[in-house]
Amino acid sequence: MSCSKLFSGDLPELLNEIMKYLNDISTLHSCVLVNRIWCRLAIPLLWEDPFSFHDYSIIDYLLNNLSEEDKIKLKEYEINSKILPLNTLFNYPSFIKKLNTKDMIYCIKKWVATSSTLKNDKQNLILRSNFLNSIRLIYKSLFKILIENQVKLHTFKIKIITGGFFNSIIELILQNPNFIYNIKNFMICISYRSINNLKNIETFLSLLSLNNNSFSTLYFQYGKLNNIIKHTSLMISLQKNLKKIIFRSNDYPLYDSLLSLKNSNCSNTLKTIIFYQIDFNNIFIFKEFFEQLNVLDSIHMIYCQFFNSEFIQQINNLNKPFKLRSLYIQDGTYHIDSMELLLKKSNDYLENFGFGLENRILIDLVKNHCKKIKFLEFPEFDNIYLAFDLIENIGQSLNYLNICFHDSYNDYYDDEELIDFSSTILKDLGQILPLRLEYLYLYLYTITTSDFEIFLKNSQNTFIEKFLIINHTQTKEDDNNLTNLLDEYIVKKRRVRYLALKDHDMFYLEEKCKLYGIIIKDYKQLFTSFYDYINEMYTMSVRRLSEPSSPPTSQEASSKPSTISTPEIVAVEQPEHPGSCFHIIQDKLLHMLTKSKLSGTLSIVGTLALNHVRKA
Repeated sequence: MSCSKLFSGDLPELLNEIMKYLNDISTLHSCVLVNRIWCRLAIPLLWEDPFSFHDYSIIDYLLNNLSEEDKIKLKEYEINSKILPLNTLFNYPSFIKKLNTKDMIYCIKKWVATSSTLKNDKQNLILRSNFLNSIRLIYKSLFKILIENQVKLHTFKIKIITGGFFNSIIELILQNPNFIYNIKNFMICISYRSINNLKNIETFLSLLSLNNNSFSTLYFQYGKLNNIIKHTSLMISLQKNLKKIIFRSNDYPLYDSLLSLKNSNCSNTLKTIIFYQIDFNNIFIFKEFFEQLNVLDSIHMIYCQFFNSEFIQQINNLNKPFKLRSLYIQDGTYHIDSMELLLKKSNDYLENFGFGLENRILIDLVKNHCKKIKFLEFPEFDNIYLAFDLIENIGQSLNYLNICFHDSYNDYYDDEELIDFSSTILKDLGQILPLRLEYLYLYLYTITTSDFEIFLKNSQNTFIEKFLIINHTQTKEDDNNLTNLLDEYIVKKRRVRYLALKDHDMFYLEEKCKLYGIIIKDYKQLFTSFYDYINEMYTMSVRRLSEPSSPPTSQEASSKPSTISTPEIVAVEQPEHPGSCFHIIQDKLLHMLTKSKLSGTLSIVGTLALNHVRKA
């Protein structure tokens, strides 16, 4: 009975909660196509962060309510306002919760380029100026629409390069401060030191600092901009519920930020700190700063510099555990004795490790002190067997493995050596892999048919959630042979969930994959960098961070629209594999249940839903 009500829409509140966990664009699109109730629940989730898909057609629907005055301005820039839809089934702007200005400007540029006769001609200053002005007009118009629709942003990421675009909408935001009062995740990236009119940006940061003391996440990326650090330091010091903070840039003024954190109100709330490309030189308050943080559970140091004895000694002198979860060493500017102290202090807290230059002693230290590595990245190595020893030593706790060895290393190795390295990896890696991997990325100089078959045979007991393969020196023959091997050893045995083979014709294999519930993905969609992984695993997703969106009541869910206009609804992005909606949803629900992503009542309802889908 409960399951029947769930799928008929009589329990939209529970169904809405389950859909929040279907954090996959294709699956949500499948939900849209089930019936109008599911559609009304899925559409808001699809439109939470529409610009991130880089599908510029969404602007047609966002500009639907553009004023007549602004439509006239569009004509001045040779943009035909008649292309905008007269009516839409949903008020799409009201669903937006996450805004990234970089993604937004990207979509606007693409939209203007296709909707106008204006060209971005760098040789013609007039055409160039008109093109940029049209982008600025659309940019400002979109912000105006979002403000008029009383959008409650939850995540706001600002990337400023010259300041021109963002300066054009600062005044609009300052006049409508409610637009930024609900932000929980704020990120600002300033790419250059010499930015015109920093005063407006300072005013914006001041307003944000003084009117919002409940950020959950803060992200700062900029250089030595003294006026900016003054406002961001104030922002940090005023926070009462800060859970995560990220500092990024090799010339970021870290000292001021650490001092603000030390004297802030978030000593009992801050759980995660990420240092990315940070230079720890002349940082002498590290111990004093960390001693103040009572619930800190996750520290990440990625591509950072200056791991010298003085800095490490501050960490070693801490009177509490140093929960270093991630460490990526980009170069050899560290003292091995200092690294030994750091790894001993971190011990089994370390879960993610990568390095740019191989060091036998360093690998031995990781083997001896860090037994619970989950993510391991090898961009290069002289002694492959050292890497194999580390993988085997980690054992079943390893979830993500990233191995890159290709033409970028021609400065160090000749073609024959690169071919030998690739062959050795394929011949010996398969038998030491754990029984399950969430992610395996192999980017090799060459992948021969015989070597790849050996790898697939040796790894036949390993299930891989996401499997990415790049064969740098591929030929047409390789293309066909590798595809056939994947079909025989991977697809038919259902050994992966997602598969990407860069620059290969996957049409034949894609049809086969559908039959076995395997999804072919574009390489760029599936690729996960070390930093992306950290950011995803140690940051709650936008949907979970956001205030729970109120699901429609039973009465609202069953109201109009009575028909579904598929082209409009899938404006964000077409599902890659429309197939059977229920088949995809069944697979997703089963995955959620086996990974215990649903608990309590939702787990029971999820099980009922799964049984219902199977019967369907």
